[in-house]
Amino acid sequence: MRVLYLCADPAQVRAQLAGARLTRGDAGPLRDDVSTDEISPLASMVHFDATLGRHAHTGFTAGGERPIGLDALRNAGIEILVGGRRYGKGSSREHSPLAELSAGVRIVFAESFERIYRQNADNLGLWTSTDFALLERIERGEPVGVDDLLADRDAQAAAILRAGGLLAFTPAPCAPEPDGDRPLTLFEKIVRRHRSAEGFVRADLRFVHEYYTGMCAHLLARRFGDAPVLHDPASIVCFEDHLTYAHRSPLHQSQDLASGVRRLSHAHRDFVARHGLVDHGVLPGGEGSQGISHALVAERYARPGELIVGTDSHTPHSGALGCVAFGVGSTEMAFALVTGQVRLGAPEVLRVEVDGVLPAGTSAKDLVLHLLALPRIRAGAGVGRVFEFGGSAVRALSTDERATLTNMTAELGGFTGLVEPDDETVRFLRERRGVNFVLEPWMRSDPGATYAEVIRVDAAALSPWVARPGDPGRGLPLAALQERPRVDIAYGGSCTAGKREDFAHYHAVLAWALARGRRVAPHVRLYLQFGTTDVRDWCAEQGWLETFRAAGAELLQPACGACANCGPGASTAPDQVTVSAINRNFPGRSGPGQVWLASPATVAASAVAGQLASFGELMAGLR
Repeated sequence: MRVLYLCADPAQVRAQLAGARLTRGDAGPLRDDVSTDEISPLASMVHFDATLGRHAHTGFTAGGERPIGLDALRNAGIEILVGGRRYGKGSSREHSPLAELSAGVRIVFAESFERIYRQNADNLGLWTSTDFALLERIERGEPVGVDDLLADRDAQAAAILRAGGLLAFTPAPCAPEPDGDRPLTLFEKIVRRHRSAEGFVRADLRFVHEYYTGMCAHLLARRFGDAPVLHDPASIVCFEDHLTYAHRSPLHQSQDLASGVRRLSHAHRDFVARHGLVDHGVLPGGEGSQGISHALVAERYARPGELIVGTDSHTPHSGALGCVAFGVGSTEMAFALVTGQVRLGAPEVLRVEVDGVLPAGTSAKDLVLHLLALPRIRAGAGVGRVFEFGGSAVRALSTDERATLTNMTAELGGFTGLVEPDDETVRFLRERRGVNFVLEPWMRSDPGATYAEVIRVDAAALSPWVARPGDPGRGLPLAALQERPRVDIAYGGSCTAGKREDFAHYHAVLAWALARGRRVAPHVRLYLQFGTTDVRDWCAEQGWLETFRAAGAELLQPACGACANCGPGASTAPDQVTVSAINRNFPGRSGPGQVWLASPATVAASAVAGQLASFGELMAGLR
């Protein structure tokens, strides 16, 4: 079987594709953190069938190069891929394992896998393993059987793989709940209340966006024919939120992807119409959407104690309201659409205890960038775990700010994130929706509940943070950065940074600048993109829109936009520098340039200063 080691040396990768055979020792260091953005880059995402195989790993980077071209894996006859730690991190896109499978790959070996990627691979029938001894046996020509590949897998994953994938699998009845009297975490309580079968839970809400709707429809038709019966259609919500600015996306225009975008949109709308589903679609005029899926779910749908699944890795956004929300791939969503159930194992819970008071000028984004840079997190302590955020500093945060933490659980490597609901949650539901929600006594973790690990953070020691280009975990305090990059693009928006409180930060900085006769620096383009129309309308009510425009910002309607390289704000050249309030800065994520992650206040301050700068530094005279 032909093996491709995903080496850190691009020359080694090219040599293997040209026919060279390496051993594990020859390969040298393997690439860690191979993201789904690299396995199936954005240009491939307009496909949702076997055509994806042509694009497998065309975004893979090594040594600053992209050594894997179109059709390269298939042409080289690669059947085994080998990577380093946290393989498949990033987006929940099932396009990635489907692309590998369609290219002829049968097994992926890695030191560790991101949960969503591996679960998607299981559901499709793509084998994965962390046992490099099996790889050595294969390379020696020794037989390796199914039992060998499943030796380190849990019973549910093994059963799904033996069945040939999730849609061919029938869940077993629930076993009795053990440890009935032990103290439980909030996550455990919610899951117990939603158990429907062994290893499966009932979802209160399921949502899907246009990148996945066509693939779900395709999978359902292949399994159930042209008229699958959906379970409780009233609890399914659909969104067109990713591609509504594709007509202004440099990537989509340069690669002539308009026909693919139309195909995705048509498949989405056809599925919605055939099943009579709720759809938050494109705004009149065809530019922007009603809201980014997970942001609008938190604004309008999620409630404490619920269980929510969506086709996006940032579905945990709604965990800010005290519910369990997590991302799934297309096969799992297809299964959930017809059964109302979703696969769920027993992830461990990690407690993040943040005490003290955040200093003025710091926010939840600075906190999460700090967490991402912690050695324990960098080493994978959060992978596959539930993040329970608590402590006095978290309790003092608004729901919008809490959502920044739970949203970026995806970058922390976690399964999901949540915050115990409290009076702030009740306030949010009352003011945003007019709902008088009454918290129930069970909606909290019990004293003495067991945590796999507790990470403690002193909020008072934090300051504005940034993450260097390439990975959200490459963070450092901004004050420690001696040389400040000149900024070409400043982008504020996306699900992480398009909420009301984020726009309050943008406004505070830009209003301060205007009051002193300053605007966005002449060489900087500042884009502010609303997360939902609710946020846009609220900003209009505050009278802020004219402030934003007067300061030199271009306002954009709600959409995933530049965060997913799908609209204005994405770079067009490698030497461009972007400061962005989005959640991830993997190579190519927002164009070919260099993306620094920062808080909303730092993004706005940097736009005015013309270089990386915090609001405090701007006020102190930094230009």
